[in-house]
Amino acid sequence: MRILHTGDWHLGRTLEGRSRLLEQESFLDELVLMAKDQQADMILMAGDVYDSVNPPASAERMFYEASARLAEDGRHLAVIAGNHDQPERVSAVSPLVERRGISLVGLPTAEALKIHVPRTGETAVIAALPYPSESRLAELLAGDADEAELRLAYSAKVGKLMRQLSGAFRSDTVNLAMSHIYVLGGLESDSERPIQVGGAYTVDPSALDIGAQYTALGHLHRPQAVKGNGVIRYSGSPLAYSFSEAGQAKSVMMLDVAPGQEPVMEELYISSGRPLVRWSCRGGLAEARRWLDEGRDANAFIDMEIYLNEAMSLGDIQSLRKAHEGIVHIRPVYPGRELEAEFSSRAQLPLNELFRKFYQRQTGGADPEDELIELFMSLVSEDDESDEADGEEAAK
Repeated sequence: MRILHTGDWHLGRTLEGRSRLLEQESFLDELVLMAKDQQADMILMAGDVYDSVNPPASAERMFYEASARLAEDGRHLAVIAGNHDQPERVSAVSPLVERRGISLVGLPTAEALKIHVPRTGETAVIAALPYPSESRLAELLAGDADEAELRLAYSAKVGKLMRQLSGAFRSDTVNLAMSHIYVLGGLESDSERPIQVGGAYTVDPSALDIGAQYTALGHLHRPQAVKGNGVIRYSGSPLAYSFSEAGQAKSVMMLDVAPGQEPVMEELYISSGRPLVRWSCRGGLAEARRWLDEGRDANAFIDMEIYLNEAMSLGDIQSLRKAHEGIVHIRPVYPGRELEAEFSSRAQLPLNELFRKFYQRQTGGADPEDELIELFMSLVSEDDESDEADGEEAAK
């Protein structure tokens, strides 16, 4: 059977207040055409359908329309909720769409998806795990007699549930796994080093060693393979959603797989969406204006850095923005004052926002969970209290 892997659509997301709905519509049109042209039997959507738990109606309509089109001509669409989704919202329409070849999984469950593909006569078994928050895993595993295991790390809990789901795998079925998680060791570049705060919300690749022929992941926005047993991949987001993703090629993964065989994979690149680019105008305003006159990156959103010896006037800023409606940021840089400006900018942000920006930069655009931020703040608070106690003891 032929399977298309995508994820992290983030429908409804904006860029500094600029709507991306038209770009998202173009992507979904392109995805439908890909599914038809590639004769896909199934589409795996690995979470983060929406960008928020309360998406705009336009985003929901886009999802429903795209789902109906993707499930045409006998294709099946399997969707799991991501950390940005409200799980019950994603699965609420299941009674209306199940018979149309659409499977929506909002909350973690111990039951694997079983999907029959009429064209090949084969059945796919999917160990589908929506975003597993710590609290949801605890609830799902609370009835287990092994209470000690409930106190193990988050990764161990994910691994246990994946093994339960893989119990439905058979030698004559196409055995797949799909989840929306952050896997350690899956990031290759310096800008995407893994971050651990007490090991919270990270999963070791061994937790996914369940015998799946292909593991479809969502959560990280850079398409990439994860080192581990078997074939494990992030599809990445279809559009660049932050300037940390500038220059990334966006894609979906197409695979051809039969029971008991290695998948044959092809990365299909996405042409939809406006690129995000960074300009470093070391020649000052003159260079910025020359690039604009040349029509450079005419269809892009631009993060502009301009090296200056004197402050820009309001008229200079207005003329730049008038010349290109895609300019998002204009950041002046003064020689010898870069570090001062950086420290000043950081000092103006609350500590939780500094942590959020650091996490986004390190993970290629993923947002930290509220629980992770709270854990970080509690650790900082404990450290501050310890310092105060040490100071009081020294004063005595």
